[in-house]
Amino acid sequence: MNDNKTESLRLPHPLIALLPIAILIAMLFATIGTFGSDALSGGSQIALLTTTAVCVAIGILFYGRTWKDYINAISKNIGNTSEAIIILLIIGSLSGTWMVSGVVPTLISYGMEVLSPRFFLASACLICAAVSLMTGSSWTTIATIGIALMGIGRALGYDDGWIAGAIISGAYFGDKVSPLSDTTVLASSTPGVPLFEHIRYMLVTTIPSLLLATLIFFIAGLTYDIAPQSQTTDFIGALHSRFTISPWLLLVPLFTAVLIARKVPSIITLFLSTLMAAVFAMLFQPDLLREIAAASGSGSTSLFTGAMISVYGSTSLQCQNAILEQLVATRGMAGMLFTVWLILCAMCFGGAMTAGGMLRSITRLFAHFMRNTVSVVASTVGSGLFLNLATADQYISIIMTGQMFSTTYDKLGYERRLLSRTTEDAVTVTSPLIPWNTCGMTQATVLSVATLTYLPYCFFNLISPLMSIFMAAIGYKIVRRKPAEAAAKGTAEQQTE
Repeated sequence: MNDNKTESLRLPHPLIALLPIAILIAMLFATIGTFGSDALSGGSQIALLTTTAVCVAIGILFYGRTWKDYINAISKNIGNTSEAIIILLIIGSLSGTWMVSGVVPTLISYGMEVLSPRFFLASACLICAAVSLMTGSSWTTIATIGIALMGIGRALGYDDGWIAGAIISGAYFGDKVSPLSDTTVLASSTPGVPLFEHIRYMLVTTIPSLLLATLIFFIAGLTYDIAPQSQTTDFIGALHSRFTISPWLLLVPLFTAVLIARKVPSIITLFLSTLMAAVFAMLFQPDLLREIAAASGSGSTSLFTGAMISVYGSTSLQCQNAILEQLVATRGMAGMLFTVWLILCAMCFGGAMTAGGMLRSITRLFAHFMRNTVSVVASTVGSGLFLNLATADQYISIIMTGQMFSTTYDKLGYERRLLSRTTEDAVTVTSPLIPWNTCGMTQATVLSVATLTYLPYCFFNLISPLMSIFMAAIGYKIVRRKPAEAAAKGTAEQQTE
């Protein structure tokens, strides 16, 4: 549907435009209440498709839209995410090979060897930040090394809220800025910002937020009476007994960092990193690969079979240490399919909301408050938080925030990378702070600490949205085009579409 036709059709009243969102909220609450953290395995997708149908019915029956309008909008939305979907699939492969090759275990081992009891909270935050940066997954980090750190922290006498807060703060740093993170890919691809450009721009708000959070944890650690530590050595020993830990394995993340610094396209960078990790797995972990191949039931115990399975499938190795057993379990490329499924369904919902004029109706409400840079960023933060609370899912919130404000940012003369960064500052990091959000429920369950217990101590997550508004207030690294230039760009984009 072209923009001239869109302008000629009547826009739904904001209350009507909010109706599909209200239905989506109700369905997500029911779905999450029934399936818990497994809601992403299908329930959330059905909720999105159902509310897509509601959007289509309202538009066709009452506002003069046609079926073709919706198909075109949905097709365009899905087409815009094609690169993101490929990246997500490669990320699944990379996470599997990095784990099986011993890259992640080596990073964890070296990190824990320098762990100081007095500075445990700050160390826990930084270790989780490093692991999540390398894996791109806050959930994996919290469910593996996070559980180990919870046990160590308790043995040292720290309160559960402080320990969980440090773990979650670090884990969501990586989830926010890692090129391997699905939320990072989503936040950049939805408004059409190149992945590494998005990451570099996010560092302006993310690094200060992490430094402030780490400083708080550092000071807090000095106030505790530390008990003798005993679990760290045991966990490191378990890692060494299952993996070959070698500094040579650090060449893989170093190689990846060099490619990123040289601005090699994301897909090429991730593919080459996956390939290098698979080769290193054959060199350093041959016994693990043979074990993976034997467990697959393929009848083969070759290194090639094990390496291929670590790329595309799930792996599970028997370990004497239960936490280590969780750590070495990987999902591979197949493990990303639920996320891809969710993205496709969310694109259908976003396309239907766009074709029916509902997103435009809602954004007009926010536009009344967008007078300057601070109000633009604050409105985006507020919208992201609202959607996180309302939809109970960070993926849906990221996609909807990016889609709702892309055109508004263009017309006001702001770069879209400001939108993608603000979306991550507002949505990704606050999702584990909401008890009924899938992230909040998962982390509370994994760490056995109630969401409201750890919420006050997740300093990185609490500081990030405020840091985004602060940077807007001082105007640091924020570029705004002249009104005439902005208007010309908006007109050109409308004609193109």
